[in-house]
Amino acid sequence: MTAFLTRMPAGIVGEVNRVWAATIEAQVITPAGTTGAPTGYGVPMVVDATAGNVGNMRTLQAADTHVYGILARPYPTQSSAWPQDGFGGGSPPGLQGPCDILREGYISVLLSGSTAAVKGGQVYVWTAAPSGTHITGGWEAANPGGSGFAVDGCTFMGPADASGFTEISFNGRIP
Repeated sequence: MTAFLTRMPAGIVGEVNRVWAATIEAQVITPAGTTGAPTGYGVPMVVDATAGNVGNMRTLQAADTHVYGILARPYPTQSSAWPQDGFGGGSPPGLQGPCDILREGYISVLLSGSTAAVKGGQVYVWTAAPSGTHITGGWEAANPGGSGFAVDGCTFMGPADASGFTEISFNGRIP
């Protein structure tokens, strides 16, 4: 069991906060044999239209310019191994399987990069190869220039905690 000695974290990555305001879609992760399987929750997802996979989801890649949604942690279970998963543990279904995609609402994510998030600040996503504190598909608080893009309809709800967790407001219905 996890004990909090000083304060609770700002969130659990991929956890939908304020569920009353959320729009979540059931989708399918791209089948095995393709690239872009998520390795964690709270990552930006796009529609994979390659090789007839229209409607299937994959993680963000360098050529992408729009976020369809965010991979949300399922509730009430986290994975088939749920009883063994620690607090905030669990992993996505891997190369194939059903998943929950947040299309609109509030979700906890991991902030990457070296710039601090501020309430109401624009959210960016890094699409280039990992470099220093930047990770591919990572949420950023500073404009990455040619290494990423601004996510339309997405703002920070406050600063990150000591672990880098922060909350964002996302509206994937804005083109």
